[in-house]
Amino acid sequence: MNRVKDKVCIVTGAASGMGRADAVMLASEGAKVVLTDLNEKDGQAAAAEIGDNAVFVKHNVTSEDDWKTVIETAVSRFGGLDVLVNNAGMMTMGSVVDCTLEDYRKVNAVNSEGVFLGCKYAIPAMEKTGRGGSIINMSSVAALHGMSFIAAYSASKGAVAALTKSVALHCREKRNGIRCNSIHPDGVKTPMVFKVATGAESATREEIESLSTEANPMCEPEDIAALVVYLASDESKFVNAAEMLIDNAATATPPIGV
Repeated sequence: MNRVKDKVCIVTGAASGMGRADAVMLASEGAKVVLTDLNEKDGQAAAAEIGDNAVFVKHNVTSEDDWKTVIETAVSRFGGLDVLVNNAGMMTMGSVVDCTLEDYRKVNAVNSEGVFLGCKYAIPAMEKTGRGGSIINMSSVAALHGMSFIAAYSASKGAVAALTKSVALHCREKRNGIRCNSIHPDGVKTPMVFKVATGAESATREEIESLSTEANPMCEPEDIAALVVYLASDESKFVNAAEMLIDNAATATPPIGV
């Protein structure tokens, strides 16, 4: 179980949901992981669960200074950087008419600008190791077919998909051995999805599980983490600028209700 043995990974939004699952699975496959989040309590707990090969850093992904600190932590603690998982994100409900400019900017600052900053500062750190690297950007099926009720989120994830290809091409042109791919999940059983769907600030595991129905099945965070491990590993060394779907064929047919 050493598919990413000794690779140094940063996972943003790692206090819960997909980010936590990513960090735990990467560590189980031999990686050294820097977990970041604004949620310090749960982030520290996730790092403690992993053990000596993990460290937590409180991190606002919209802050350049915070990104510099996170990168410096990876280098000083573990000796470099091999993998960046840009997972941190947020969502607000609202059509293009209902969404406020303030909410639109807030969502895009986290989901789009945060990914931009991660790529911007991770690439030079990866280049210094001379080992190449893998950048994994969390997008969404909303980037591919749009969703009317989450206009700001759809726009932000579309930006992530386009930026991913720009980063991949830049790295290929530089011949630095760094790959960049995006993951596009449909529904995932996470606290963020439950909060947006119900308005509740917290939920039990059973309540989160209840979001998944026969008509609208949702995947587990670990299903996403399995793909993250693949993209982080050398098994995917020729996968670059790809849009990796985890959607149970949702994008192969029109959205439900159309």
